[in-house]
Amino acid sequence: MASIGRLDDKVALVTGASSGIGAGTAILFSQLGARVIITGRNKENLKKTAEQCSQDSKYKPVLLIGDLSKEEDTQRIVDEAIAGAGRLDILVNNAGILESGSIETTSLEQFDRIFNINVRSIYHLTMLCVPHLVKTKGNIVNVSSVTGLRAFSGVLSYCMSKSAIDQMTRCVALELAPKQVRVNCVNPGVIVTEVHRRGGMSEEKYAQFLEHCKTTHALGRAGEVSEVAKLIAFLASDSASFMTGNTVAVDGGRHVMCPDKWPGN
Repeated sequence: MASIGRLDDKVALVTGASSGIGAGTAILFSQLGARVIITGRNKENLKKTAEQCSQDSKYKPVLLIGDLSKEEDTQRIVDEAIAGAGRLDILVNNAGILESGSIETTSLEQFDRIFNINVRSIYHLTMLCVPHLVKTKGNIVNVSSVTGLRAFSGVLSYCMSKSAIDQMTRCVALELAPKQVRVNCVNPGVIVTEVHRRGGMSEEKYAQFLEHCKTTHALGRAGEVSEVAKLIAFLASDSASFMTGNTVAVDGGRHVMCPDKWPGN
């Protein structure tokens, strides 16, 4: 853990923490000494994350149930986080959804849904958290995707939403640098989580998808949640004190291979 950088007594708000990368990040942050505030829509899964956070931490995690695509929920989450912890040092914008579709098949309804969750809600939450991060000279880590760095067919609106997060990372990093608030972004390749199943993949299709990852990732496999969580923790720590505005691929080399077709199709 020492090689990652400690987060002792830092207050961290982690979104989408009921499963996957968000849950793994919250658990690792707790192990590194942070006081975590976790949000998500699934109460039962969020409780499971909280239980794991409690095992290796002197702090009891704070659970805030809510839907970040609803403005009133986002405002309440920030208000309750600050009221409970008194400050905010780290914001991890992880919440998001994946859905397939091309320019011929993606409806405006689907487009709006993806952008409302993957972009607008992150913008809103960040906007509300920035005054508190300025006070602590804290930092933000956004969770994007290799699809923000490279183009793939078959997931058009998802790719667009993640490229928006990458550009937001760079712009906000420039805006907040004079106030000593760092903003960085991680861009995972395929990571073994539930996101693809939730996006509509059957078990059979998902098994084929993971097998195909052996050829689309230079390292010959899909990634693990812990591999992304460690990078997020590094960027959030003082070990990355001279890093801001970065979009960092954690994708087994997928971004340099750049296949032109999304392997889920």
